[in-house]
Amino acid sequence: MYVIVDIQGQQMKVEKDQTLFVHRINAENGSQVEFDKVLLVDNDGAVTVGAPTVEGAKVVLEVVSQAKGDKVLVFHKKRRKGHRKLNGHRQQFSEVIVKEIIA
Repeated sequence: MYVIVDIQGQQMKVEKDQTLFVHRINAENGSQVEFDKVLLVDNDGAVTVGAPTVEGAKVVLEVVSQAKGDKVLVFHKKRRKGHRKLNGHRQQFSEVIVKEIIA
């Protein structure tokens, strides 16, 4: 059984006991978070597609830890003008485990 769920603007295919990295969730480590924007449910070949979401379906996640992604450097330069600018960015992620799929 798997579902496609919308987690903070990202659509992900999730299964039970799967580990995911999603955009940062403001929750304590060890706490459980529920998402009810389930777009599709596949229960051993029986596919249910929502319009726009499946009624009564939700996914329960447990927050394991908060982490940061790799540093991304953004460099701007205008030739012959002496203009250079360097910016760095590290995206913040939450590591979660899918505890339960209710469909």
